[in-house]
Amino acid sequence: MRTLAEELGVVPAAIYRHIANKDDLIDAMIDVVFAEIRLPSGGADWATSMRRRATSFLEALTRHRWAIGLMESRGNPGPANLRHHDAVLGKLRSAGFSVSMAARAYSLLDSYIYGFALTKLALPVNSSVVVGQAMLAPLAPNEHPNLVEFIAEHVAQPGDNLVDDFEYGLEIILDGIERARR
Repeated sequence: MRTLAEELGVVPAAIYRHIANKDDLIDAMIDVVFAEIRLPSGGADWATSMRRRATSFLEALTRHRWAIGLMESRGNPGPANLRHHDAVLGKLRSAGFSVSMAARAYSLLDSYIYGFALTKLALPVNSSVVVGQAMLAPLAPNEHPNLVEFIAEHVAQPGDNLVDDFEYGLEIILDGIERARR
């Protein structure tokens, strides 16, 4: 809290007038991130709504890297957090999902989004060509032929796009959820 006060150019006591402690501050910060995520819309079908939400969620996590491990861990969710969870569950339930199936679909989608965000943010650079070339350098093709082929023909190619990979995986998940729902 002292560091935050210094950053804001105020004394710590000024912050404590608005926030009780560090946990309250983190809860409020997480709520701001949840407020940035697109809520499922009333008019769109469930899969379109979940697709839009997933893309928006990934964008928010990319902007707020620090939030990934904290989003679902807070014991005192704020209004945006509660509104978000209620809207997602409401969209799934209105599409005919049972409570159990809605919980499973929600968990599967969020696991994919969080996992993809962690993977994306862990890459050392944004260019897959640079990453691929760096990965290839120490590898002996005769010792790791499949890995060398994969890196050379996929990772190190211009145009390899993580956004496309995200959407590809998301479509497979949404298709699987739809099959399970039926």
